[in-house]
Amino acid sequence: MISPLLVPLPGNGSLAASIAGALDAEIGVLDVHHFPDGETYLRFASDVAGRSVILLCSLQQPDGLLMPLLLAADTARDLGATEVALVAPYLAYMRQDRRFRPGEAISSRTFAQLLSGRFDWLVTVDPHLHRYASLNAVYTIPSRVVHSAPSIASWIAENVDNPVIVGPDVESEQWVASVARLIDAPYFVLIKSRTGDREVSVTLPDIKTFANRTAVLVDDIGSSGQTLVTAARALRSKGFEANRCIVIHALFDRDVREIFGEQSVQIVSTDTVPHETNAIRLGAVLAKAIEDVRAGFDRTHQTNQ
Repeated sequence: MISPLLVPLPGNGSLAASIAGALDAEIGVLDVHHFPDGETYLRFASDVAGRSVILLCSLQQPDGLLMPLLLAADTARDLGATEVALVAPYLAYMRQDRRFRPGEAISSRTFAQLLSGRFDWLVTVDPHLHRYASLNAVYTIPSRVVHSAPSIASWIAENVDNPVIVGPDVESEQWVASVARLIDAPYFVLIKSRTGDREVSVTLPDIKTFANRTAVLVDDIGSSGQTLVTAARALRSKGFEANRCIVIHALFDRDVREIFGEQSVQIVSTDTVPHETNAIRLGAVLAKAIEDVRAGFDRTHQTNQ
């Protein structure tokens, strides 16, 4: 059987090497550049005919990535790829899953339709599922969700003594609870109120029983960082040294030292998004998910022929 061709879009090379090593895949080469007017030029420098092509593209800052991604998918299929798939460790456009105010776009549906129409299957890591029960509620192609909790739990077990896992808001409880259970640690979540993109306040529950533990903040996304900053400050006011924050997807819009200022906090992230804080590697678990979804796709494809 011909090995799959894993083709990273620009900026995804390091994770591609990690996945390919565990997957026994060949890394393909894609030439992408932009004309002065902003249009994208794209060319496969690897032969894709008769190959399973897996495009690797984490979708932070997605608007600038979408056109190259769609061009790559259509070109691979036009050049004779037997299947065209997407590994998007960070999957964008999940937050707007309903119309909160009249006239708003439900962008998660539009984005899902675009990707579902171009790819045979999808693998991602811990998408921000809030009002959707699963990716199947919005994506019409087979998908696999990689859960980062076991990798995060292993990192905490190796690096933190006597931890209590803390979620900065109710939405984080799904990840916090999973991590805590895996290392038999307690957890609690804070109550967050947001009045603007950078204006956040939190309320702490009764945490006296955790006084002798090391608080580890865990959240799925770090962007402005204000939720984590506010949570760390609130914990410190109650006597906790909350000097470790773990995020799954490091989407920080500024240098983390600027975000946290005078607070001495170690920021750790998975490598779903390339960032200086990456310390938790997911290449092996992504490779396993790719193998699983490919096996299912092959069986379905053979049945339908």
